[in-house]
Amino acid sequence: MRLNKSIRSWKYPTILLSSIGISSIGAWVYFIALNLIVLDRMGVLAVSGLYILRALSTLFTNIWCGSIIDRMNKKHLMVGLTLFQAMLIALLPLLSSLWGMYGIVFFISVASSIYEPTSMSYITKLIPADKRKRFNSLRSLIDSGAFVTGPAIAGMIFMIGTPNSAIYMNAIALFLSAMIILVMPNIEKNDFIETEDERITLKVLKKDWRLVVDFSRKRVYVMVIYLLFSAVMVLATAVDSLEAAFATEVLSLSKGDYGLLVSIAGVGIVVGASINMIVVEKVATSWLIGLGAILVSSGYLIYAFSSTFVIAAVGFFVLSFSMAFINTGFYTFYQNNVPVEVMGRVGSLYGFIEAFFIIIGTMIFGILAELISIRFVVILGTLTMFAVTLILFIFNTQPTKKEYYTEKQQFHVSSNN
Repeated sequence: MRLNKSIRSWKYPTILLSSIGISSIGAWVYFIALNLIVLDRMGVLAVSGLYILRALSTLFTNIWCGSIIDRMNKKHLMVGLTLFQAMLIALLPLLSSLWGMYGIVFFISVASSIYEPTSMSYITKLIPADKRKRFNSLRSLIDSGAFVTGPAIAGMIFMIGTPNSAIYMNAIALFLSAMIILVMPNIEKNDFIETEDERITLKVLKKDWRLVVDFSRKRVYVMVIYLLFSAVMVLATAVDSLEAAFATEVLSLSKGDYGLLVSIAGVGIVVGASINMIVVEKVATSWLIGLGAILVSSGYLIYAFSSTFVIAAVGFFVLSFSMAFINTGFYTFYQNNVPVEVMGRVGSLYGFIEAFFIIIGTMIFGILAELISIRFVVILGTLTMFAVTLILFIFNTQPTKKEYYTEKQQFHVSSNN
């Protein structure tokens, strides 16, 4: 009886996880294929433009998309966004103009930027508080599996077909993902969304931004944890931007050795996510975030101070191994402490801030690497990251803040604030 009840309670979460898995694998296939297509047609500089375009689309979208997300039915929005991306991706191989491809990629990235906070809100409503940590650990495992299997599937498609074939395969995968979401429950069917019929104007956006500011003032501790976690991600991205140059120019590794380092990171991600799934219910959410963050920055430090392939490989394994723990802990903390009715607005506005600093940080690291040295900048970045993770660990493990890490139902806020 208890087993049957458990199976029934995990029916829809399992279906949702399958949709996430298909999308994640497809995203890797799309990412690799698109880079190869653009590289073949337009050269290296055009590929760099794709990365800038994705960052700009996030900045463009996140400043306003939260206001839409919190006012719409999440399931319908997820289906619409997924189908929209599938149709645009199917158009990419038909284009010969670089600017035409850039335009399509921009709108695909916009849809993706809206989808992420939308799915977070939907998941928070669908998954009971006591099952969120388990669900997030399974999602980390699926994402890590996609990190390994996605490029492998892309490689197999390239062996028997072309990058264009891979693009079409991803469009099909997204269509299947949308069909899976369609069978998910419409959890907001009978909900009254107070702001549903409100038109999105500049006045409404300003009111929503004030709402986020007011919420941040009332829940200072929650937003401090959010900002510290974001700071770790910004620094990690900035350091990662110098990864290839550090490996080849500072450590004098061959392209083959660097490829092996990336493979070791993939193994670390899978192993870490697997262990995380086993121990997640026995480890407090606060320790998943705090200790996970310390391990991530320690891995980066080992890598930054390495002088041989073996030491660099240890650093790569440690940092990738730890990612599942910090991500599972943070997503659970976020879902339990940010009210779902404002989650879209809070997540998108803070996402805008994070994206802005990622662009600025990456540019600063790149300029300093040119002016000073790659080794100095990587060490400086990892030491700063370690200091931030120490602060995060101290904040996480305060006994007086234990209530923020318990499995509980969310409090609610009024949108009139």
